Amino acid sequence: MNEAGTTLSSVPAPVPARAGAGLKALHYQEIIERQPEIGWFEVHPENYMGRGGAPLRYLERIRQDYPLSLHSVGTSLGSHRELDRQHLKQLKSLVDRFQPGLVSEHLSWSHGYEWFTHDLLPLIYNRESLQRVIANVQQVQETLQRPILIENPSSYLQFRHSDIPEQEFLVETAKRSGAGLLLDINNVYVSCRNHGWDIEAYLAAIPGELVGEIHLAGHTVQAVEGVELLIDDHGSPVCRAVWELYRGTLERMGPIPTLIEWDSNIPPLNQLEAEVRYAGQYLESLGEVQHAAAE
Repeated sequence: MNEAGTTLSSVPAPVPARAGAGLKALHYQEIIERQPEIGWFEVHPENYMGRGGAPLRYLERIRQDYPLSLHSVGTSLGSHRELDRQHLKQLKSLVDRFQPGLVSEHLSWSHGYEWFTHDLLPLIYNRESLQRVIANVQQVQETLQRPILIENPSSYLQFRHSDIPEQEFLVETAKRSGAGLLLDINNVYVSCRNHGWDIEAYLAAIPGELVGEIHLAGHTVQAVEGVELLIDDHGSPVCRAVWELYRGTLERMGPIPTLIEWDSNIPPLNQLEAEVRYAGQYLESLGEVQHAAAE
């Protein structure tokens, strides 16, 4: 029995290789009443680090019916400073309480000397940064007593001192820390378009056995000083090009838990459900092909 008076398993509920959605407050009640056909839900743990209140009560209730994934935005894996031990302690408390099937964080940083930003800031990709990120990932995993997934970021600038391609930096971090990867295909598309990187080469460098989750989301296209820039705003449906990259990724890696992220201009639940069903069709069609091949 926990603080909310409900009983949860002490064993993490695995996140299935189905399509899930980000859990939003305006959908809480409808999810409880209607129980939509969504495979699992993902939340930002920072929204549930209070001592009580409605968000935790709703999350307790929804966790009884759906597996959860915790997707942190405040651990600051790329920080040059010591990780925030209080934040890690609160994250550990939520992991213990809700037993999510997956826990993930971004390859970014957000902590300075005396300040904190909600932006996920980029880091230099070099050997010094690599060692620091590996140590930080290991510290998080030791605190949580479980491996985490590291997500590739969306980016809008590059550092002159970076001498390791982003995809290689991610893979090396995962392999040397014992972590897995959260492959955000929209972020790959956004970053590669913004920087002129080879999208296919980026994806081909990611070993499928390291990928524990996939993210799909929408983005916008803006003109900045006469240059076209893609902005990862999670405020619209997934574009056709990203769906096609998703198809190719599944064909190479097999079925993987897939999340639809929609964090701004949040639509009604039935519209979010439709996007989740569409992702589910890709997973189901792959399963049918694999089944036919096995016969």
